[in-house]
Amino acid sequence: MGNQNTNKFGSKWGFILACVGSAVGMANVWGFPYKLGSNGGGAFLIAYLIFIVIFSYTGLSAEYAIGRRAKTGTIGAYENAWKSGGKEKIGKYVGWLPLAGSMCIAIGYAVIISYVLKGFTQSATGSLMTVDTGVWFESFAMTDYSVVPYHIIVVIGTLLTLTLGADSIEKSNKVMMPLFFILFLILAIRVAFLPGAIEGYKFMFIPRWEALGDPMVWIWAMGQAFFSLSVTGSGMIVYGAYLSDNEDIVNGAINTAVFDTIAAMVAALVIIPACFAYKVDVGSGPGLLFVTLPKILQNIPLGRLFAIILFTAVVFGGVSSLQNMFEVVGESLMYKFPKLKRIPMLVLLGVICFGVGINMEPIFKWGPWMDLVSIYIIPIGATLGAISWFWIMKKEDLINEINLGAKNKQGNLWYNVGKYVYVPFATILCVVALFMKVAF
Repeated sequence: MGNQNTNKFGSKWGFILACVGSAVGMANVWGFPYKLGSNGGGAFLIAYLIFIVIFSYTGLSAEYAIGRRAKTGTIGAYENAWKSGGKEKIGKYVGWLPLAGSMCIAIGYAVIISYVLKGFTQSATGSLMTVDTGVWFESFAMTDYSVVPYHIIVVIGTLLTLTLGADSIEKSNKVMMPLFFILFLILAIRVAFLPGAIEGYKFMFIPRWEALGDPMVWIWAMGQAFFSLSVTGSGMIVYGAYLSDNEDIVNGAINTAVFDTIAAMVAALVIIPACFAYKVDVGSGPGLLFVTLPKILQNIPLGRLFAIILFTAVVFGGVSSLQNMFEVVGESLMYKFPKLKRIPMLVLLGVICFGVGINMEPIFKWGPWMDLVSIYIIPIGATLGAISWFWIMKKEDLINEINLGAKNKQGNLWYNVGKYVYVPFATILCVVALFMKVAF
């Protein structure tokens, strides 16, 4: 790829905010509150935090490291890792499945962000404040080709933020991510004044210890941790490729995890207390964002303003995740086809994303697509990545890259946690997804 050496993040915080932007998306905004609400509240939170610590320390830092070592994204990184382990021929093919996962998520994400953009538009005009939110949601979520203009804006708008590579990703996330946190914080403060919100806080922070005896609470927490951090065997590799050699990778992974967890918690501090205050089901998936929360906002002072804030924040979270998925796929295409330039590549991705996605704009088509991705493609991709870094690649090659630029050197502890804890967890998640048909 022609710009490998110049396409770099300009600062440590630019890199971290870009990575947080990739991680912060629907997995945080409704995935985390919904799974917290459905799996024991505080008990789920404890299990989730345990997995976040393990996965950021090992899996996330390994993806950054292999990206930086290969100086390229998914396809080249797998080739590099398998070459290190003496299996170069196999490595040429392994990376394509995780890469396909990134493209498939992008197609699905663009549709749901189109819904969010529609919600933002109708909040801005005020029309959302007077409708029956259930009827409003069904008016576009159950109809073919119902959000086409928004869909076009989302795809083209996101691709425009990628025209300059790492530089434009960094600059846009330096604006979007702080605003995401500020806007959700404003919402969380407003929700705190709702009567009955205290019950939501109790549910979140006072664990029912017996819930930790349920294996599925741990499985759901593990799945949420994987996808919240974007440790999918593909997503974070390309951002690692844009890191300079003097960056501390493990420290960067920990910072990413801290801010990603704060984002998830701030979203939960908006949604769960609001649901308790209005006695509505926190486990309603997409309906939470498009039916439940707008209904709540209709009934509070300055509800229209807070609806605009909500949908603006979610658009930022969604677009920053979509940036990452497009960048992952585009970088690998340019790596495999060196004559393909950046702008034609972005046009190609836009055509694929919109061309496939336009046929799944109704939620009943979108749902099965995302189930396919989250049951099959992502868990297999995450497992392939974990095995590639810790079982195929030479130990000393991985350790050397992790320690390049590190203040505190990693050794056998880091490697063994990755090999004997992280890899088995990824494998368990994959097996549960495939055989129990669980969509994480």
